[in-house]
Amino acid sequence: MPEVTPISIGPVRIEAPVILAPMTGVTDRPFRRIVKRYGAGLTVTEMIASQAMIRETRQSLQKAAWDPIEDPVSMQLAGCTPTEMAEAAKLNEDRGAAIIDINMGCPVKKVVNGDAGSALMRDLKLAAAIVDATVKAVKVPVTLKMRMGWDHSSLNAPELARIAEDLGVQMITVHGRTRNQMYKGEADWAFVASVKQAVGVPVIVNGDINSIDDAETALAQSGADGVMIGRGAYGKPWLLGQVMHWLKTGERLPDPSLDEQFQVIVEQYDAMLDHYGEVIGANCARKHIGWYTRGLHGSAEFRNAFNKEADPKRAKAMLYDFYAPWLSRAAA
Repeated sequence: MPEVTPISIGPVRIEAPVILAPMTGVTDRPFRRIVKRYGAGLTVTEMIASQAMIRETRQSLQKAAWDPIEDPVSMQLAGCTPTEMAEAAKLNEDRGAAIIDINMGCPVKKVVNGDAGSALMRDLKLAAAIVDATVKAVKVPVTLKMRMGWDHSSLNAPELARIAEDLGVQMITVHGRTRNQMYKGEADWAFVASVKQAVGVPVIVNGDINSIDDAETALAQSGADGVMIGRGAYGKPWLLGQVMHWLKTGERLPDPSLDEQFQVIVEQYDAMLDHYGEVIGANCARKHIGWYTRGLHGSAEFRNAFNKEADPKRAKAMLYDFYAPWLSRAAA
C-alpha cells in the first residue's frame, strides 16, 4: 500500500489527498455534497468559463454555488485571456473559494476551439501569462490541471509544470492522456512521474481511477502525492471515501447497502430539482439515475421508461417502484 501523507496547498491542508475531479454536467453542488459527506479530501466545482463568470450568468453562478460541507472548496476556471481569468479568479475568491484551479486539460472541441482548456498546452507563452495573471489577482492558492500534452509528439506537461511552479502555482494535477486521446485508450499513470520529478509542489494523478486497486497502482506508478477521481465516481459517490479510508487504515470498506444507496439517490434527485428547478433538474438527474441503477436486474428497461417520463413526481414514483423489491427483500 503506497504511503500517502497530508498535503498543503498554500494555507489549505488536505489530510487525505483524494480529490473529486471537476466534471461539467456531473459535479454540481448536489453531487459534490454527497461525495464530501462520504469522504473527499477536496472537491472541485464544474469548470466555469471566465467570461461567463464575469457576466455572472445564471449557469456560471449555479456552477459556482457550493455547500458549507465542502469547505475548503476549489473553483475551476477556464479561459484564454489573462485579464479575464484574473478578474474571474478575484470574483470567485470574493465568493468564498479557498482555491482557484486553472483548467488546461479540457479536451472538448467547444473549449479547445476557443483557445482554452488543453489548447493552452500548444501555447506555453499564453499559458504562462494566464497563470501569472491569475496568481497575482488573488490571495488564495492557485492550482493547475493539465494533460500530458496536446499529442504524443508534444508531451510537454513537465515543462508546463515547471513554468507554473515558478509563477506560484501550488499544486498540479495531471490526467494521464493527451488532448488528442480525449477519453480513449488507457491513462498513462507512469508518465505522471516525469511531472512529479520536475517540480516540488504536490502532484496529483488523474485518469481511469475507478477502484481502490486503481488508486494503488496509479500512486505506485506515478509517485504522485494523491489521486483525483472523476468518472470512477459515476453512480458511486462513496468511492472517494472508500479510497480515503483505505489510505488511512488499509481496510477496504464495502459499498453501501441498496437501502442506503436508494436514500442517496432520492436525496440527490430532490436536491437537483431544488438546484436547477423541476424541469431542468429532472433532465439532469437522468444520467445519474442511469449510473446508479447500472447492473441491477431490469435496469435497462427501467432507464428507457424513466428517461421518457417528463413529470418529475411520476419519475420519482417510478424510481421507488423499481427499487422496492430489493428494499423489501433487504428489510425481510
